[in-house]
Amino acid sequence: MSTLYPNALPSVTEQAQRLIHLGVPTLLEVGEDDLRSAAAALEPLAVGPCLLVPSRIPCTYADLMALVELDGKSGFVVEDFTDASSFEVFDTAEPTDTQLPQGWYLLEDPRRGDEFSNASPAEALQQIVADQRIPFTMIEGIFWALQCPPTNAGPGLLERNHCFMTIGSRKRKKAGFDARTPALWISNGTGRDTAANKNAAKLGWCWWNNLHTWLGIAHAARRTA
Repeated sequence: MSTLYPNALPSVTEQAQRLIHLGVPTLLEVGEDDLRSAAAALEPLAVGPCLLVPSRIPCTYADLMALVELDGKSGFVVEDFTDASSFEVFDTAEPTDTQLPQGWYLLEDPRRGDEFSNASPAEALQQIVADQRIPFTMIEGIFWALQCPPTNAGPGLLERNHCFMTIGSRKRKKAGFDARTPALWISNGTGRDTAANKNAAKLGWCWWNNLHTWLGIAHAARRTA
């Protein structure tokens, strides 16, 4: 089992306030008071570290990633991930559609999954399921990054050589699934990323059957509404 990401999440109410500060309600087409009310209703259900997450986003992933700031730069989606919105939510080793809670929900005991940094997504998913845990979706990964930016106390959730995949989002094809899996990490500013994006957070993809020694595979205990 991985070491719990050391920077504790703030309370659910504080998370809602941070999202309001970032302008997330406008992107999600929800009222600020509605978000505060949802957080207040969920707060009593929070046992241990819990992440506040919406079940859907009417905006693009690029809109959300722009709010993930590192090194004074906005995050971005890699140029060749134009179909990110086609990746749906799956949870098991033999994926079937997973019903997310409606509205806002809590993701309990989020972990970056550093212990899977030498395993492929295919291998890691088997262990995550065996442990009765669930892999992160892309939305969950981005909202975690929004809540854990770098501070004077530490580098934040996304740190060089310690980032993560969100293998709970997969794209279904006519036969099986797309060979890619989404991931969040830090750009080196090379190639199509461009030098201007060096050290910025990026949403990209990796191959499902490949391993990456610097990417964990994020997972959590359960979703609670």
